[in-house]
Amino acid sequence: MAVEYRWADGQIEAVAKLAAELVRLKVDVILTNGNEQALEVNRATSVIPIVFAIAGDPVGTGLVASLARPGGNVTGLSNQLTDGAGKRVEFLREAVPHLHRLGLLAAANPLSALEVREVEAVAAKLDIEVVAREARNTSDIAPGFDALDGQADALYVTNSAFLAANRMRVTTLALGMRLPTIFGSRNWLETGGLMSYGASFVERYRRSADLVDKVLRGTKPADIPVEQPTKFDLAVNLVAAKAIRLAIPEGLLARADEVIE
Repeated sequence: MAVEYRWADGQIEAVAKLAAELVRLKVDVILTNGNEQALEVNRATSVIPIVFAIAGDPVGTGLVASLARPGGNVTGLSNQLTDGAGKRVEFLREAVPHLHRLGLLAAANPLSALEVREVEAVAAKLDIEVVAREARNTSDIAPGFDALDGQADALYVTNSAFLAANRMRVTTLALGMRLPTIFGSRNWLETGGLMSYGASFVERYRRSADLVDKVLRGTKPADIPVEQPTKFDLAVNLVAAKAIRLAIPEGLLARADEVIE
């Protein structure tokens, strides 16, 4: 088996060109990560099978017709990112009892828009005001934080390849403003994020190999249901908590799947 690797480095505008290269190579299957990338790859080919590993909301973004019957040449694994948005807001509220204004940094893509709506709906029920800022490119990140200075008690960051590629910049700015943060994936904690809640990306990618194997053995993507995660992990970074002088409640730590000390 030969593997042709292509990397977009979080730049969604580069995906179309990379997908076109793989199509010209006539590969047997294309494995990609989330909604934005999978949609771009699908625009490049409606024939070559596509497997996505960590789509946040494959139905809501139009990537597949349904989880049970994906249709077309695309299938994969969902990490139910939007479904976990409400729990992330609740965990932030528990960690920051005085949370009244929630800063929200979002990328400019359909999945982030769905996540923002879910966050706003849950925040409204908890009587939390949401102060949202959108980042379309790297130069928008610092001004977005400037606009949140003194206007937010904590920060929620939506999931996107673009923001993940800039996570060091995002977490550094948040730590500088002493903002408690929460994310949808654990890798944000490696650069100073406070909390994360979501399905394991490592597990999702490992499981995607089984779907690729099915495709290579002749099963059509349309006949492979999109798989949903069975477990969501809560991780808490006490190093970040100490840096922003935040005491995490013992009850929250007791329910965490991982505590970084």
